Amino acid sequence: MNTAEIWLAPAEWLPPTAEKTADALAAGRVTANEADAMGYEQLPVSAGLSAPQMAVRAARGALSLAGVAARDLSAVLHAWTYYQGHDFWSPAHFVAAETGAREAVPTGIQQMCNGAGAALRLAAHQLAADPGGAPVLVTTADRFAPPGFDRWGGDYGVWYGDGATAAVVGAGPVPEGALALRALHTRAVPELESAHRDVGVFHDVPHEGGAAVQVRRTKKAYFTDHGKAPFLDRLRRETSAVLAAALDEAGFGPVGPRLSAVLLPRLGRATARDVYGPAVAEVTDAPQVDLGERTGHLGAGDLLSNLTALAAGSGPHRLERGQYAAVLSAGAGFTWTAVVVQRT
Repeated sequence: MNTAEIWLAPAEWLPPTAEKTADALAAGRVTANEADAMGYEQLPVSAGLSAPQMAVRAARGALSLAGVAARDLSAVLHAWTYYQGHDFWSPAHFVAAETGAREAVPTGIQQMCNGAGAALRLAAHQLAADPGGAPVLVTTADRFAPPGFDRWGGDYGVWYGDGATAAVVGAGPVPEGALALRALHTRAVPELESAHRDVGVFHDVPHEGGAAVQVRRTKKAYFTDHGKAPFLDRLRRETSAVLAAALDEAGFGPVGPRLSAVLLPRLGRATARDVYGPAVAEVTDAPQVDLGERTGHLGAGDLLSNLTALAAGSGPHRLERGQYAAVLSAGAGFTWTAVVVQRT
């Protein structure tokens, strides 16, 4: 993908309230071993705002950073992984309307936790196909509220935080505070989709298989049939491949530019150690960074939240002028995206 002229201005909005790991441990919601494997301090929890309402707040931050008016957007791409507050409805259109993007074409993106990667890819393709076209707004938002979702115990090795992210994606001169998109590469392995599906049955209505989403049940069945070790090995190999392809696309080589960091999906210390860390090390010796300590896994939002940290006006992970970083994203299905950005 030719991304030479494409830039993005990212932002996030996280709830001010949070549930602490120490409290979850004391209440018996997690075990000491699970807390050690995650290594996370807290999870942000929305006390009242729905996921799309949070997305609107993140969108306003991204528009402000980009210096773009909502009325000038050509498209709004909204991604999510879990319930958006209504049963039969388009949250993407809500985000567009509430943001003021009345001339934009809204589209919902359902690629699970790689939703931001899928949306960025579509935005970049649209801009490449229409040189001089108006910017695109990408948003993500998830709220993992009970009783439908147990953010602490519904999945193996993943704790889920509430929050929203956004990015204005445009072409041409890079606005102050935005990042230049140097590469974006995506890979998929569709045959792994059954790790998140009740094999042998399709349900007629939501939650027919149980009162709450239980990813542990489907993963356990998948590991029983196919083995956990081959599954993790495939995750490592695909992560290495997608990162290598993105770095090649961005022009990295023996005498090319150096990466300041590789930011990992926010899936916990054990997953970073066993899957993403070794996969990245196969490709580059750049420092690896996990920024999930105070957010947990943000559903479709990890990628843009990590990009927000790189673009931030201050902070330990802010890119300085001329520096490059790579950001990894992964989602059930499975799909992987690697993005390379530069502060110009």
